[in-house]
Amino acid sequence: MSVQSNIESKLLVELVVDHLEVVNESHSHNVPANSETHFKVTAVSADFDGKRSVARHQMIYKLLAEELAGPVHALALHTYTPDEWQQREAVSPESPDCLGGSKADR
Repeated sequence: MSVQSNIESKLLVELVVDHLEVVNESHSHNVPANSETHFKVTAVSADFDGKRSVARHQMIYKLLAEELAGPVHALALHTYTPDEWQQREAVSPESPDCLGGSKADR
């Protein structure tokens, strides 16, 4: 199973989600082709009600501890309650361009 599939599966099993999007953004970074090292996760869940952003992220870090200790180098998290997601009109922020590695010199 791919790293992306593992992330999706764990989050779907452990959280009650209204919306989940896991995007492999590795291709935008200075890594070998077909890498699974950089991900963007947008999760909408009532499980986040009453929790600050840090607590929400800690929930996900705990669920994905194995991936973060291994193949995942970067994890961009966008966590919302259903009401927050509706207020955002169901749109999460775009990831910035990578300037790391050899791309910083361009």
